[in-house]
Amino acid sequence: MDIWSLVLYALPLAFILVAYLLRQRRIEAHHRRAQEESVAAGLTEPASLHPVIDASRCLGCGACVAACPEYPLHNVLGLIDGKAALVGPTECIGHGVCKSVCPFEAITLVFGTERRGIDIPVLKPNFESNVPGMFVAGELGGMGLIRNALVQGRQALEAVAEAGRKRPGAHDVLIIGAGPAGLAASLAAQQLGLDYLTVEQESLGGAVFQYPRGKLVMTSPVELPIVGKVQFRNTTKEELLKFWTDACNGNGLKIQYRERVEAIERTDGVFVVRTTQRQYRASAVLLAIGRRGTPRKLGVPGEELPKVVYRLLDPEQYRGQQIIVVGGGDSALEAAASVAELGDTQVVLSYRGDAFQRAKTRNRERVQAASSKGQLKVLLSSQIREIRPEEVLLQHSGRELKVNNQAVIVNAGGILPNDFLRSIGIEVETKYGTA
Repeated sequence: MDIWSLVLYALPLAFILVAYLLRQRRIEAHHRRAQEESVAAGLTEPASLHPVIDASRCLGCGACVAACPEYPLHNVLGLIDGKAALVGPTECIGHGVCKSVCPFEAITLVFGTERRGIDIPVLKPNFESNVPGMFVAGELGGMGLIRNALVQGRQALEAVAEAGRKRPGAHDVLIIGAGPAGLAASLAAQQLGLDYLTVEQESLGGAVFQYPRGKLVMTSPVELPIVGKVQFRNTTKEELLKFWTDACNGNGLKIQYRERVEAIERTDGVFVVRTTQRQYRASAVLLAIGRRGTPRKLGVPGEELPKVVYRLLDPEQYRGQQIIVVGGGDSALEAAASVAELGDTQVVLSYRGDAFQRAKTRNRERVQAASSKGQLKVLLSSQIREIRPEEVLLQHSGRELKVNNQAVIVNAGGILPNDFLRSIGIEVETKYGTA
């Protein structure tokens, strides 16, 4: 082969290589900007389950970046210096797909970080706690994402069935909670023909039921027992709850609502579960309750006034009023933006921090847009000192403010039900960036 033939073949290859390298440089520059913006905004702490990349194993193939369900709307993972990196920590909501697609096993999924710990019940791989026969699935175990909670609920129930702890005169399993994990577990129990019962202290959907009206629920395809494969994309709260209600009614699920569990005792291998309504005996118990537990209160004078609530269900009820929303997470920002967008309300968003580090980009953008239009006033580095019938006293940047007010919505998170878990013998550990 002469020199000209080599040139003829080499030129297209060189062109392709140069084009590829330029494209990779543009992509890396984009990811680097996203990372720098996260750091500059103080958005560096993931809210829940998230990936940690082993740079010694990562070869920068980008499979994790492309597989992330949040991509391309949100930059969660990116390529920096030829290696995968978490460029948008607060955008990560724990899908876990990145780990499954990595061909080099360079990704580990962990809870918490060195600076911010997360309390998680100690569980075996089959979701069983240190208490034999007591299983945990869903948000309480750290799986806040709807799809993951649905999958875990089914898997945990299958583990219950496999354990085969049947006792005379007792349900095979008592499922506590009818959120995503509890619903999937109930469907699985029905499909497997188990003697089960589900109790829920509020309504079907658990935390999803408490979302504001019209909230978009970001979920993805999932396989449900009995129902089969379900395709969900950008579904609203109402659409999702209707689907779940139809699944319950159509399959005759045994769910008792408005029953709150008060105590669980274990005697001779049988769990005795006492609720606000009655007492049950069960061979196994599946805890599918949320992490919020008891809403976190402010601990200020006047918090007992009837105008103070701890969740927003329908923004319309506050039309024409002067509202204060307290908190810096997604729930607080969603509540503030939803009420402000009505157009004829006066909304103040009060947060003690200097940045909304725990909130997703889309919620921060909604707040910014409402603030730019004069619909919403944001008070960072502020705290409520006293709540009065017609006003609220705040401390803001070293000075006191009096704000006329008819309603206060506190979205300051919840207290993990550690006391309840300890009372039934479940061990809880704080994860600081560990699996």
